[in-house]
Amino acid sequence: MSVPMPPVSSFSSGTISGDALLKAGKVEQAIEAYLSAVSEMPSASLCLKLARSYERLGNYAEACRWAVAVVESGDEFLAWQRALSIVQRCAKASSLTTRRTVKVAVLGSYTTTQFTQMLGLAARQLGVGLDLYESHFGQYQQEIIDPNSGLYAFAPEVILLAVHEGELRLPDYSLAPQEHIEAEVARWTTLWRVIAERAKARVVLHNFALPCEAPMGHLGGRLPGSRYMMTQALNARLGEEAGSAVSLVDCERLSALFGKQRWCDPRYWYMAKQAVALDALPLLARHTAAVIGASLGLSRKCLVLDLDNTLWGGVIAEDGLAGIKLGSGVDGEAFVAFQEYILKLKNRGVILAVCSKNNYADAIQPFEKHPEMRLKLGDIALFIANWEPKPHNVRKIAQELGIGLDSLVFVDDNPVEREAVRQFVPEVDVLPLPADPSYYLRSLSQYLMLETSSFTPEDGQRTDQYRARAQCAALEKNSASIEDFYNSLQMQAIVAPFDEFHLPRIAQLIGKTNQFNLTSRRHGMSQLEAFVRDPSYVHLSLRLRDRFADHGLIGVIIARHQGDMLDIDTWLMSCRVIGRTVEMTMLEHLCQRAEQLGCTSLRGTYIATEKNAMAADAYAKCGFDLVSQNEERAVWTYDLHAKGMITNTFIRTVES
Repeated sequence: MSVPMPPVSSFSSGTISGDALLKAGKVEQAIEAYLSAVSEMPSASLCLKLARSYERLGNYAEACRWAVAVVESGDEFLAWQRALSIVQRCAKASSLTTRRTVKVAVLGSYTTTQFTQMLGLAARQLGVGLDLYESHFGQYQQEIIDPNSGLYAFAPEVILLAVHEGELRLPDYSLAPQEHIEAEVARWTTLWRVIAERAKARVVLHNFALPCEAPMGHLGGRLPGSRYMMTQALNARLGEEAGSAVSLVDCERLSALFGKQRWCDPRYWYMAKQAVALDALPLLARHTAAVIGASLGLSRKCLVLDLDNTLWGGVIAEDGLAGIKLGSGVDGEAFVAFQEYILKLKNRGVILAVCSKNNYADAIQPFEKHPEMRLKLGDIALFIANWEPKPHNVRKIAQELGIGLDSLVFVDDNPVEREAVRQFVPEVDVLPLPADPSYYLRSLSQYLMLETSSFTPEDGQRTDQYRARAQCAALEKNSASIEDFYNSLQMQAIVAPFDEFHLPRIAQLIGKTNQFNLTSRRHGMSQLEAFVRDPSYVHLSLRLRDRFADHGLIGVIIARHQGDMLDIDTWLMSCRVIGRTVEMTMLEHLCQRAEQLGCTSLRGTYIATEKNAMAADAYAKCGFDLVSQNEERAVWTYDLHAKGMITNTFIRTVES
């Protein structure tokens, strides 16, 4: 929230006085009273009161903001439903914008109307507006199979298969369980394949939550042929087959988290074929929105960590190495567990940075000397310990790592520091930690904006790569000239056509790269495989290494051969190598391919988005000529005969 936190004593009194003022028709005074009662995590009730009050004043943007805040306050279905009504009324009364609009088709095996509405609200909380298409009850297969269905006429960007366990064609018991499992795997993967052939859409699947009813009792848990065991095996096999082309929402895990007996309400099933209980829909909607957001490249990627009373108990400068709580006792064990979970996130590809108000020499002591410390200095991409305001240092972290502020998640035990970051760096997400460190790990594990749509070997090395970026920045400051800096990096590139081994990483890079992405076209695995098969397409990936690190696969370019021209469909690079002349090397190799194909020119298009403004002049810097331009798009060409081949002497191309 963007309002200062009041003293605890004002919470209840502010709400009560606000109610009285609103009843008296004093709406502006009521809002002031309500705002005085806003805590770090305001209740759904208070959010709704503020939303309705702002709506009465005609401030629809603020009304919508507070209505959407209900998503963060809990998973109460009725509160979400009321919030949705406010958002819908405000949208009719005024044009409310979101950072991005996505066309999502929901194909269900059960009644999905209520879920679809909740999904729209959860997505709006992430800054995403959904243009929704919903299939008729149980018509998901027909919609996919029929090439003339409304699904394909809608042209969705995401297709969500909201299906439930009762839809599986598995017997209660099988003497040949593997055959039944593989037949069901084939049925679902065939549907995925048909979608890939007919739509440029990301598939998101709700996997299958096992029901709480178990006719075989505990015996079913050890019989491979029981439906219980086959469903678990099917979930695992679908996960294997999904690869990086299909995203999964693990409904089996969510149903266990929510409670199996509550996940499906039999009465609602018999009355309305509602396979997921109404009370479970907000939880399902939040997780589904997070998975869709990850597939669109909207996840956060960096944890910014405080130290004292966050990674260990106590204050290192005052308590000393032996006095901090770490490893022994209830709190000490909790801090170790929290660090171990953070380390798992780092190994999955989350970047770690430190932002501490501390003397640097004191701050690094536990990392270097404490035997129970799980995180080491080598796990931290950027370590800042000084006495500057934390909002200032948070901005510095984003700048030095070369990532957007909207990639950061701030983790600090101090509510005042958390509020300062919310106030002065609103793009950064702030994790509200509970007072008891025993629950730190759980709070972080339930934070959904670290979701990712794929995992590749490069992800595990991401902290090393970003630390190398920071080292490069320091080297650049000490270099006599930019040319000396480039040469001192000793950069080497491996440039090659797409291959099967690297396609998952290429798809991941295309899915989440925003800043240096000239067209922001989000090609999925099936489309990339089609490019590889089509001889009219040129496709190149680039790996980069320098004296500090192997940065892995960080650049992609796709172009179509059209007569005597190569038309660039997709050109992108990871933000961590921007400013290294890598773009010149990519175009150098594209020129070589153009010459081999007998092309005399290159054509490139820049399509403006909210995040890629930094790439607007990429073609101009590389010597292209502007052909046409409007607010949204610019077209550039490069005449190979007149200007010659593009070359780059700062990066040496080597064999793999």
